[in-house]
Amino acid sequence: MTVARSILLFVLAALAEIGGCWLVWQFAREHRAWWFALLGVVALGGYGFVAALQPSAEFGRVLAAYGGVFVAGSLAWGVVVDGFRPTVWDMAGAAVCLAGVALIMYAPRG
Repeated sequence: MTVARSILLFVLAALAEIGGCWLVWQFAREHRAWWFALLGVVALGGYGFVAALQPSAEFGRVLAAYGGVFVAGSLAWGVVVDGFRPTVWDMAGAAVCLAGVALIMYAPRG
C-alpha cells in the first residue's frame, strides 16, 4: 500500500508542477490572461505540499526521485496537451528516468 500511495502522490505532484509550469508558460509565452499565471503559481505551491506527503522522510531522496517522474510526466503532458510527438530516444530516456525513480524510492534498504 505504501508504494501505491507513493506512486499516486508522484502522479499528483507531477500534475500540479507540470500543469503549473504550463499555465505560467501560457501566460508568459502565449500571451494568455493574467489569471493563467495566478493559477500556475497556486498549482506550483500545491506541488510542494503534495511532494511533502510522500511516505519517505528523506527530502533529498524524494526530490531526486521526483526529477525522474518530472521528465516522464513532462513528455506525457506534451503528448496529451500540446500534440508533442516524442522520439524513441525521448521514450527511452523517460524509461531510464523511471527506472531510476524505482531504484531511488523502492529499492530494499538494509
